Amino acid sequence: MKVRDSGMPDSATWEQFFDAPLVLRQVGFDDRRADVVDFGCGYGTFSIAAAQMTAGTVYAIDLDPGMVAATAARAASLGLGNVRTVERDFDADGTGLPDRSVRFAMLFNLLHTEAPLRMLREARRVLAPGGKLAIIHWVHDAATPRGPELGIRPSPEQCRGWLGQVGFAILVPFIALPPYHFGLTGTLPYHGLPPASAANN
Repeated sequence: MKVRDSGMPDSATWEQFFDAPLVLRQVGFDDRRADVVDFGCGYGTFSIAAAQMTAGTVYAIDLDPGMVAATAARAASLGLGNVRTVERDFDADGTGLPDRSVRFAMLFNLLHTEAPLRMLREARRVLAPGGKLAIIHWVHDAATPRGPELGIRPSPEQCRGWLGQVGFAILVPFIALPPYHFGLTGTLPYHGLPPASAANN
């Protein structure tokens, strides 16, 4: 299932919106050994940056075979052997990763999906206790050059509420990512976690 209103611009246009290494540092990616999952890797903007910042494996997952191929080609051109590209409908079928198998998850420009809690539960399932989930999204402003229509863009408050509903603690409640984005970061507490199997409920 393609996330609604999720068309991608050309790669040159997309890349100009982000300083990917800076964004990752701002949302708290600081574990140089962490395994990572990038939900909806697109052109590999953040998957590649993460792979350059960790010795762990970066799972770059996307429904679009063109995006998967583009990410794989970028990783190969840079000699990055720690990027694993996966063509998969993670919105409908999950990531296919084992329970509690990664330390950092990225949900970037995705929570305008019709079922944000389902996606967040999948992120919770694959994250190890103490792991981090970073979210970024387009700000609610008609002047942004891209992004889903305003009526389905989530606010920071909505994102924080959804994180709480699925069992995350808020680590960083708001990060301004000018000119067009905001971010926040949640973490899985070490205690009081539901069984991993409950993530699909």
